[in-house]
Amino acid sequence: MLKKTSFLLVAGIVFIGLSVGITAEKNTTKKDIQKQEQKSVSDKKDIKVTFVELGSVNCIPCKMMQPVLEDIEKEYGAQVKVVFYDVWTKEGQPYGEKYKIRLIPTQIFLDKDGNEYFRHQGFFPKEEIIKVLGKGGVKI
Repeated sequence: MLKKTSFLLVAGIVFIGLSVGITAEKNTTKKDIQKQEQKSVSDKKDIKVTFVELGSVNCIPCKMMQPVLEDIEKEYGAQVKVVFYDVWTKEGQPYGEKYKIRLIPTQIFLDKDGNEYFRHQGFFPKEEIIKVLGKGGVKI
């Protein structure tokens, strides 16, 4: 019961923090975000999937995702662009709004044209990510 209550308390704090942060003053415009994402998708012509992780360096489940992100980048870097946005920073907040995230970490998978084809919230095991990448055309 204590674990469930603690989880709900943390989830509520994360949600409130994101809500407050997202409505804060933004230095990054939506146009800037689109340009940056188009550039990141078109940086490599062989990129089949852009894997976007929205989280924070101070969030425990987000920290657990970091080695997974590194492994995916090492193993599939020629086919997958891995992008991390810390939505608890001024620079990352606009991405939380753009993707309409409700909790962190959230993983967004974009196809080669930049269209979202899959979304997951919470810790996401590497084996499951690999299956999602395969659906996006990544050769496993």
